[in-house]
Amino acid sequence: MNGLLIFVHLVGAMVWMGGMAFVLFSLRPAAFAELEPPLRPRIMFASLRRFFPLVWGSIALLLASGLWLMLQAGFAHAPPAWHAMFGIGLVMMALFGHIYFAPFKRARRAAAEQDWSRVAQSLQQIHKLVAINFTLGWIAIALVTLWR
Repeated sequence: MNGLLIFVHLVGAMVWMGGMAFVLFSLRPAAFAELEPPLRPRIMFASLRRFFPLVWGSIALLLASGLWLMLQAGFAHAPPAWHAMFGIGLVMMALFGHIYFAPFKRARRAAAEQDWSRVAQSLQQIHKLVAINFTLGWIAIALVTLWR
């Protein structure tokens, strides 16, 4: 059972971290290099609109599998690195919730009104917050693999 839980946990982490890596290091730089300013927010918004449901699914997998593993080990007996990863994961989930319900919500409203300059402003905020979440994710991965 633990093997399956760890697999599910890794799938959730890979989808979320991989998506953030793609957005930060491929999609956004390519959009800025290849597209005229009016088209950039359209492709970025459309991509995030498709990616964010995957993030919600990843969060569900990570939270369920992480909690189950922690409960099996017993919170008092779980390794300190697990506690650190759990705490960082909760911060990441809260930050994503903020991204989704604040700047992304504003971007959705602006996109419905075809106000692409407002969408671009919201996307800039999202970019900064995704970069923070990506960094936090790597910190969690480093802690859980290196802290023995």
